[in-house]
Amino acid sequence: MPAAAVSRGRLLLLAASLLAVLGFFAFGLERYLSIDYFQSRRADLEAWRAARPIAAAAAYFGVYVAVTALSLPGAAILTLAAGAIFGLGWGTLIVSFASTLGATLAFLSARFLLRDWVEARFGARLAAINAGMRKDGGFYLFTLRLVPAFPFFMINLLMGLTPIPARRFYWVSQIGMLAGTLVYVNAGTQLAGLHSAAGILSPALLLSFTLLGLFPLLARRLLGLHAARNAYARWPRPRRFERNLIVIGAGSAGLVSAYIAAAVKAKVTLIEAHRMGGDCLNTGCVPSKAFIRSARVFKLLRRAGEFGLRADTPQVDFAAVMARVQGVITAIAPHDAVERYTALGVEVLVGHATLETPWIVRVNGPAGTTRLSARAVVIAAGARPFVPPIQGLDQTGYYTSDNIWSLRSLPQRLLVLGGGPIGCELAQAFARLGAQVSIVEMLPRLLLREDPEVSQRLLASLQADGVRVLLGHQAVAAGTEGDTKFLRVEHEGATQDLPFDALLLALGRSANLTGYGLEELGIATGRTLQANEFMQTTLPNIYCAGDVAGPYQFTHVAAHQAWYAAVNALFDPFKKFRADYRVIPWVTFTDPEIARVGLNEQEAREKNIPYEVTHYALDDLDRAIAEGCAEGFVKVLTAPGKDRILGVTIVGENAGELLAEWVLAMKHGIGLNKMLGTIHVYPTLAEANKYAAGVWKRNHAPQRLLAWVERFHAWRRG
Repeated sequence: MPAAAVSRGRLLLLAASLLAVLGFFAFGLERYLSIDYFQSRRADLEAWRAARPIAAAAAYFGVYVAVTALSLPGAAILTLAAGAIFGLGWGTLIVSFASTLGATLAFLSARFLLRDWVEARFGARLAAINAGMRKDGGFYLFTLRLVPAFPFFMINLLMGLTPIPARRFYWVSQIGMLAGTLVYVNAGTQLAGLHSAAGILSPALLLSFTLLGLFPLLARRLLGLHAARNAYARWPRPRRFERNLIVIGAGSAGLVSAYIAAAVKAKVTLIEAHRMGGDCLNTGCVPSKAFIRSARVFKLLRRAGEFGLRADTPQVDFAAVMARVQGVITAIAPHDAVERYTALGVEVLVGHATLETPWIVRVNGPAGTTRLSARAVVIAAGARPFVPPIQGLDQTGYYTSDNIWSLRSLPQRLLVLGGGPIGCELAQAFARLGAQVSIVEMLPRLLLREDPEVSQRLLASLQADGVRVLLGHQAVAAGTEGDTKFLRVEHEGATQDLPFDALLLALGRSANLTGYGLEELGIATGRTLQANEFMQTTLPNIYCAGDVAGPYQFTHVAAHQAWYAAVNALFDPFKKFRADYRVIPWVTFTDPEIARVGLNEQEAREKNIPYEVTHYALDDLDRAIAEGCAEGFVKVLTAPGKDRILGVTIVGENAGELLAEWVLAMKHGIGLNKMLGTIHVYPTLAEANKYAAGVWKRNHAPQRLLAWVERFHAWRRG
């Protein structure tokens, strides 16, 4: 339907509804919807019903539908009167269908009139609510229908603003309101003895309403217990448990899970098959950042002349660089060591863990095979680099982020397959240390999740460091020709062979889902483990966290999830917490760094979320100019006309550090006005955040008021 026709339809419906409501009150029709009126006319109404039962029922049905559809006061009185006039059976039948039909009409009216406007204005804040309504909307509605203390007309209108289907709204309302209808109609059969609506709220009826409200919660709990009993039916449950928690995997998620369990005095066992600290310590965050630091220092040495310094031509000792990387790993390793966690109260076992039952874990280690029992298990098995099925890769050989650190000589020609964060970070670092580096990316730009201007900035920076970037190129095969290795790529229908001495695969990571009993237990998986908002898998006592759980493969998110997994595993069913992903920051550690939290422009457009953009360039910042790093910007998305922050992207020196202030602001609802009113030390890079808030303030200055203020000052000058 054309937008103009929709707008006319909304105006007509709104006008008709307003006229009907105004007429209702203007003509004093509310006096007919009172207990006094029905008591005074009870004999006449009963006579009318006896003489013309069908016409009386139809007329009453129509009035009830109209009152409910227009959200007029009096539905409760009409329900009582139905019992007095038609008796329990016919009164319940009439009211049940009339109330549901009227409620559905009110629901559809609210959806037609207001839903698009509400989604456009509050879509971001309603995303979690809408997701919950799509999943459990019928249950929520059913629960509300069973609690008469909550105004039914509000339920009708508010549900119209959610994505719950109209058909589901109708039948859930029909069933959910039936119990309350019976109670009210039955009370109405005693109408002659009632003097006010409050009279029906006797202790017995209040108790009934309370039980009705608790019923769906109890029913859901019983259904959950029944489903769990069926899920666990294949395995005998131990009579007692040796431990409260077993954690499989000692990466970021596993270490945090075990730490939390020990901190609350639970008996916990942590099992690791390889190295404590997982990928982050041994092959990921720690070695890559140490390597990037060396490359940045070398680049800075080459820029010595810009700072008025004379230095001999710096040289790269690649073996020493890699030795430093290993030294950094060794220095940090005690933070994640067996000794530290043992001292904290965690039992640490080295070996391969396999789930035999939901409560029994078999450990094959140096000392043999051990079987452990626990009430709950947290799976934190991590992920591994994704290796694409490209013909010839096994013959040519390749590196991933797992084994690139074994290099001790700088490859002359390094080919990086993948233009994501890992590929860009390592490509730039190797290029700065002297390798001839090429990036092959099948997508049209680097870092596709970021805004195009961010991708363009990074592309320019990589090219300035000598990196050759091939966008829109897809790898189709690998091979050798004589002593030369090559990767065959296809671009716009043509193929070319790219020679290399070392090939780095940087195409993301795949969750570790096999080899430890998931298949045998029937735990559902996709690209990751399937988990609910409490981090529970399809077997409720088995939880997950980290890369194996998704959806964000970041160390800080793994630690965040681990808190929820451990606490819920230890305290369910007494208390559970839903994992909160509303404010997730991340950083790409290229130069300049790229840091983001919340929405960027392309995501806001994809989700149809209105926004305003505030942009502050770092070439205006005193400290950035003094440091010689005045490249980049701070970009803030806010709600139109408001200082509420929707998202922030920072490109520049130490962007990851600057982002922390924005993460805190978004987490705790701090707006740009308060950030502008906060003192920032001069001269620091962090002033960029305050100046970005200042740009927003200038863009929203009250021009009319300022014009009057200007006149005021002119008047005072005489």
